[in-house]
Amino acid sequence: SWLYPANTTPHEPPRFPLLALLVSGGHSELILVKDYLQYERLGGTLDDAAGEAFDKVARLLDLPYPGGPAIQKASQTGDPNAFPFPRAMLEGTWDFSFSGLKTAVLRTVEALQAEGRPLPIENLAASFQAAVVDVLVEKTLQAAEAFEVKDIIVAGGVSANKSLREKMLNQSTRPVHIPPLSLCTDNAAMIAGAGYYHYIQDDFSAPDFDVLPTWPLT
Repeated sequence: SWLYPANTTPHEPPRFPLLALLVSGGHSELILVKDYLQYERLGGTLDDAAGEAFDKVARLLDLPYPGGPAIQKASQTGDPNAFPFPRAMLEGTWDFSFSGLKTAVLRTVEALQAEGRPLPIENLAASFQAAVVDVLVEKTLQAAEAFEVKDIIVAGGVSANKSLREKMLNQSTRPVHIPPLSLCTDNAAMIAGAGYYHYIQDDFSAPDFDVLPTWPLT
């Protein structure tokens, strides 16, 4: 099982209540998990999801799809402090917003192009990535403190981001549980895991249930 803390030895299963940061191309949510199948959504994105922002900024920088790995790779040789991109909504809410950050990158790119200057792709990528990671980590740790959770879980495709993983582990005073890279983008494993806990509680769907492209966690 991947449900073991990434920063402690020996490994122990996550303890409730816990806080889950779900970050992917379609989700950016903070969820208070009181027990298996007992979820309270604290906040989510008001516009772009984190993974969606990575993809859109990657296109601006002429980087390949998917944007997350491409931006991470470009960031390795970039300066995360080269451009002071905004960190939105750090106080007073558990919601996220990444559209302003995306727009800030676009305006910076347009300004550099208007001046006839070559785009410092690595610095732009690193500065953008740092802004996203700062927001995700800061808000997660604030919520963990406010709701006095025991552990933190980070899941979804964006949880594969090396900078996010390292910063969350380094700054959290609580055990942090993150899937191995091989499972971060494995929707089948996530669905099977959720289905297992419904199964052991005898919670079944009728054969004529509706099929939806997305299904809310809470």
